[in-house]
Amino acid sequence: MRKKATDAVPRRRGTAAPKRPLTILACNDDGIDAPGLYALVQELKKIGDVTVVAPDKQQSAVGHAITMHYPLRVKEFRKGGKFFGYAVQGTPADCVKLAVKALLKRRPDLVVSGVNHGANTAISIIYSGTVSAATEGTILGIPSIAVSLTTYAPADFRVAARFARRLSEVVMKKSLPGGVLLNVNVPHLPEKEIRGVIVTRQGKAVWNDTFDLRRDPNNREYYWLTGGLEEIDRELEFDQAAVRNHYISVTPIHYDLTDYTMREAMKRWGIEKLK
Repeated sequence: MRKKATDAVPRRRGTAAPKRPLTILACNDDGIDAPGLYALVQELKKIGDVTVVAPDKQQSAVGHAITMHYPLRVKEFRKGGKFFGYAVQGTPADCVKLAVKALLKRRPDLVVSGVNHGANTAISIIYSGTVSAATEGTILGIPSIAVSLTTYAPADFRVAARFARRLSEVVMKKSLPGGVLLNVNVPHLPEKEIRGVIVTRQGKAVWNDTFDLRRDPNNREYYWLTGGLEEIDRELEFDQAAVRNHYISVTPIHYDLTDYTMREAMKRWGIEKLK
């Protein structure tokens, strides 16, 4: 008699129980319909079960903002007539927090944020919603990666997505220390023109911000933020220089902002005796 699907199948002696599939949470800050996220998901599906929880619209440069005074609304998002993921009326950090705490049946093994349309190097890391989604995953104790493609022009995200998949496999084998995430920046080049991968430091480039004073059709004044990123560190050990020289940059970063050297120095200032 044929066994029913519910019947237990005896396991051969000496064989290990089958491992459950890797579960991955994918997020971004460009919005759930962004091509970079779609490319990332297609690659990550090759190594595990992927759930997408992403902002319903563009959320670039929102940093690590979370929503406290407004409801977080969630809708199922379909792509090509098929379920793709959950669209959240919130920030990237909201998406990860909500996914882990409310939407997912099981805690993900890995969080991958991206592929962002534009670089997230140097000081841009502070502003980045892409990095903040991965940071939130790290805060929740989940290994996390942020991935960006360093162009704002029309782009092919497949090279960056493939690297994200390969790096994800390494991270799941090697693990990451508590509080540490990986920030990845991939140059916008054909794969054969990428010279390699460098484990980098965060650069010290800064934004030279300017505000253009403009007028709307009703002649009312408004300001528009412009400016460019000024590179300070040019050695290959820094993220922006590595990308500029056609290398993929992988930077381990953490959210502990304490300056430990300064902390020790300040203990000699007598501050702790002040009242």
